Amino acid sequence: MKLFHQIKEAQKQLQGVVMATPLSENLNLSTEFASRILLKREDLQTVRSYKIRGAYNKISTLTTEEQEQGVICASAGNHAQGVAYSCKLLQIKGKIYMPKTTPKQKLKQVSLFGGSFVEIILTGDTFDDGYAAAMTDATKNKLTFIHPFDDEKVIAGQGTVGLEILESYKKPIDYVFVPIGGGGLASGLSEVFKHLSPNTK
Repeated sequence: MKLFHQIKEAQKQLQGVVMATPLSENLNLSTEFASRILLKREDLQTVRSYKIRGAYNKISTLTTEEQEQGVICASAGNHAQGVAYSCKLLQIKGKIYMPKTTPKQKLKQVSLFGGSFVEIILTGDTFDDGYAAAMTDATKNKLTFIHPFDDEKVIAGQGTVGLEILESYKKPIDYVFVPIGGGGLASGLSEVFKHLSPNTK
């Protein structure tokens, strides 16, 4: 299935789960750069980031057997919260590997969003340590690994940000600036703009 079509399908899948966050003009930046600069307020999502979009889209489209078996992920923060909240909403058991160095506030948030559906496992000092341990666990216990970005369903979920931008702002958009960690959001958003607003850089 073409990625753009998957993004359109993800938007349907996410109805009632994520809010269509507003585009808010930042007056300071607009004045500084003599432009109209709008911020997509994904910090207003329940889990405070766009990561819920990819996590929920991936987990909700697993087979019944895969969902019953459970899911697993590795994350130092926002992806963990998205997976945890998705597990709670879908009532699916999940394991979340996080570095031992994760701030207590983030651990508390993951626990709060996942409730009794998630088990948090602290291991190693870095994301890579957690990732390696989670992959071993996933293979051993036949759990579906929910990657934070390198997965078409996750990318499709993140790409719905692009659809919302173009649905809420009808004038031509010159530039979109996208933060890149792993590239899931940038990949999905770029696909949307390539199809619907090809002149945007």
